[in-house]
Amino acid sequence: MATMKNLMAAHPGEEQLERSHVLVTNLENELAGLIVNLTGDDRSRYGRVNEQNKLLINKVRDYAQISPSLRSPDVDWVEFERDYQSRNAMEDLILRLQNLVTGLKNNKTLHDFDNYQAALDDYSYTCYKAKTSVPGFEDKRKELKQFFPRNRKTSETPAPDDNNQPI
Repeated sequence: MATMKNLMAAHPGEEQLERSHVLVTNLENELAGLIVNLTGDDRSRYGRVNEQNKLLINKVRDYAQISPSLRSPDVDWVEFERDYQSRNAMEDLILRLQNLVTGLKNNKTLHDFDNYQAALDDYSYTCYKAKTSVPGFEDKRKELKQFFPRNRKTSETPAPDDNNQPI
């Protein structure tokens, strides 16, 4: 069974990478005043707004907008609305950035796979050439062999042995 090769043929150019790094730096600078680092305790204390609680927030906001006479005088409704709009804006940015991160991780995964398959091909070739006594290949084989331990778990894909056969 032949291994699929070159699953990710799209490679970023130097200019594209440079522009992307500049854009990310600009984004980091733009959002610097909004970035907050919370401790684990802070997350436990403030991170209680789950989906059910978001529905409560939305319903309270609806009532505040539709029936202002029913608003609590203890709530700063201008601040409530600013928090609500900021929260929605942050959520939108987070979702968009997560989509970019997911896409980049997927791209990297395919490049990793391509590199790994090429490395396996090179190791197989090295094992073959080491048997022909071509200088340098036996040393290379010994160095690379350390990455193929004999006591592999059964759930992992076995690597080829020196005879270019699966272990």
